[in-house]
Amino acid sequence: MNFELMEALQVIEREKGVSMDTLLDALANALVSAYKRIPDAAEEAVVTIDPESGEMHVYAQELDEDGNVVREWEDTPDDFGRIAAQTAKQVILQRIREAEREMKYEEYAGREGDIVTGIIQQNDQRYTLLDLGKVEALLPQAEQVPYERYEHGARLKAYIVEVRKTSKGPQIVVSRTHPGLIKRLFELEVPEISDGIVEFKAVAREPGHRTKIAVWSNDANVDPVGACVGARGARVRMVVNELRGEKVDIVPFSEDSVDFVMKALSPARVKEVRIDEDTGTAEVIVPDYQLSLAIGKEGQNARLAARLTGWRVDIKSETQLAEEAAAYEGEEWAEGEWVKDEATGEMVWKPAEGGEGVSAQQWAAGPPAGEAGQSPSDQETGQSPPAGEAELSPPAGEADAVLEPAPEADPEIELEVTVEETAPAAEEVAVHVVVDEGEAGG
Repeated sequence: MNFELMEALQVIEREKGVSMDTLLDALANALVSAYKRIPDAAEEAVVTIDPESGEMHVYAQELDEDGNVVREWEDTPDDFGRIAAQTAKQVILQRIREAEREMKYEEYAGREGDIVTGIIQQNDQRYTLLDLGKVEALLPQAEQVPYERYEHGARLKAYIVEVRKTSKGPQIVVSRTHPGLIKRLFELEVPEISDGIVEFKAVAREPGHRTKIAVWSNDANVDPVGACVGARGARVRMVVNELRGEKVDIVPFSEDSVDFVMKALSPARVKEVRIDEDTGTAEVIVPDYQLSLAIGKEGQNARLAARLTGWRVDIKSETQLAEEAAAYEGEEWAEGEWVKDEATGEMVWKPAEGGEGVSAQQWAAGPPAGEAGQSPSDQETGQSPPAGEAELSPPAGEADAVLEPAPEADPEIELEVTVEETAPAAEEVAVHVVVDEGEAGG
């Protein structure tokens, strides 16, 4: 009986890949549980199994309060072989399942960020299942490329983003939208990347539409863009086919931000790039006929260039730049700065040439109310209108009377009064004439 049991364990070890020690340890623990169910059995016991002959022995134990063994004796039942046979099958099958799950998890636990090839098994609105051989991978809807169809039985490459350990075994989550998928696909096609000669510096992707990658060569004799494109585009074509037609732009990486932004906006031709490091903005000037190409469909080219370079890209045509310059031409700008007033704690404007600070409220209010009715020259001198000028004001209700003031302060001048037909009575109009002191007027 023991020989047949050991032979069966050896077959399981070869076919399932579970070590003999693991199987014997699981069987021994199960036999301990079976022994304790026998009447008059000891509370504590240990089962030993000889890996060569398969002989099994039960050693009962007596423990003290601290859990130390104070007495041990052999207490193997006479029919222990029959008990072992009944227990072995269930325990071994359970241990085999646990060991297989652990082996599968360990196989994929360190492969996060790697690429795998699977066969599509199931596809619905929530997820797609890929058969990887020993395990299945889960492709959630959030990691699927929009409008990409997954046909049953077709082969598909995916990027491992997470490996979870569950009670039912490892759960492998893969992605078709991750930018890392692009890098791994190029590694399969471009030996220079695997050898470390060509490096990926940045990747920007809009899954299903377009991808931009920036590459760098550690060897001056190797063109990084040419290495990724391949002879007649053979290498990049393989990647595009796997991505099911997604466009791929390959640009050379540059330490110079201006040059890098220019190349990142390809295929558009850039005339000038102005970098503002304080705001993180790159102002790009392009010819008028290149503006739509630089922006791309729905701003796609500009978005990808911004993600690739890390700069906020602001694209303008030459005409737009000239119009902005003309709008500000001839305008005078106040020179100064906003500072905090120590006395009041509010922000005030300090002119560059010196003088008293102006608060935001004073800036918005304008000149004082007492000077609002004076002309700029009057506000400067503080004088009233010169003598001899007539201030003619019709009384209330006589707004339609139009009076022409005298051009000079002459007491003998005749005033011409013109009254509209709508005025009730011309004689009710009051006329005031201002003359020099000492002269009388009527």
